[in-house]
Amino acid sequence: MKAKKEVQIDGRYGEGGGQILRTALTLSAIFKVPVHIDHIRGNRKKPGLRPQHLIGVNALATITGARVEGAKIDSNELIFEPGEIKGGNYLFHIGTAGSTGLVLQAMIPVLLFGKIPSQIQITGGTHVPWSPSFHYLKTVFLPALKTMGGEVTLEIDRWGWYPKGGGKIRAVIKNTKGLKAVHLSNRGKLVNLHILSAVSNLPLSIAERQRVQSLKRLKYLAVNPTISIEDAPSSGQGTFLFIATQFEGGAGGFSSLGKKGKRAEEVADDACKEFIKFFDSKAVIDIHLADQLTLYMALAKGRSTLITEGITEHLFTNIWVIEQFLPVKFDIEEETGKIWVDGIGFRVK
Repeated sequence: MKAKKEVQIDGRYGEGGGQILRTALTLSAIFKVPVHIDHIRGNRKKPGLRPQHLIGVNALATITGARVEGAKIDSNELIFEPGEIKGGNYLFHIGTAGSTGLVLQAMIPVLLFGKIPSQIQITGGTHVPWSPSFHYLKTVFLPALKTMGGEVTLEIDRWGWYPKGGGKIRAVIKNTKGLKAVHLSNRGKLVNLHILSAVSNLPLSIAERQRVQSLKRLKYLAVNPTISIEDAPSSGQGTFLFIATQFEGGAGGFSSLGKKGKRAEEVADDACKEFIKFFDSKAVIDIHLADQLTLYMALAKGRSTLITEGITEHLFTNIWVIEQFLPVKFDIEEETGKIWVDGIGFRVK
């Protein structure tokens, strides 16, 4: 660890969003180091803790027996003093369409280093804007994490759309003694491409139109995707198109959500544009996966390397938070999208 005393984090740094809070609390919990965060989400239009952030704080406080000050809606300052990690069975309700995926992502690294496996249930939004969907986590993020030695299974019982939420996911997190470095610098050949087109409480013909449009957009690539259409169980309404791509040495996930006034063809177009951009690049993994793996790279044993589409401010900010806690230094080549770091080889004693 870089410091045994309280770590000070300015929530206005860089991108200034909720990722600063999640990464800081996660590392605080793993290393049992107090953290003081001020100006939480300071660069957002509506700063401070929102319901999904508060659930994340309370979830990590529960599993570490932490002492917390400032854990309330709209709070701009938080003090978090964690204790021992306690694995087990947990149930968390966001109560809104707040992202279940973002709450889960804050908990996974902590519970991986617990002493017993954990089973987590979270209710809230499963397919909502500005956050990883259930399908992204299950088909892109978790397989990448498994290659590093982090084993998590994830299932969905009910989909949750904005604004109702009400979705339900279940995760089983096994324990690891330590993580190994990941090498994602050679994409290789395309192995698999899958398109999921889904609706909830809307005509299935909308999902079919999304399917047809995505095939039309991708035809010139001659990639021959597999396709599934789903009428997803939910208390709300929504449409979703997700493209998951697997290469010999890389992966990516690209999605689009429907909304009132947005045609099915536009939903398909948006996801296809993102996939085509990635496919035409030399990137090995997409920008979101790069962002999600940096913390694990810093904890792993050995040098990890990845090449992504571009270095976003979100990624820069996340790396900055990690470097406030750990004695690591990420090397970044913006022109190539290459990132590498020598991890600390953290192990559970």
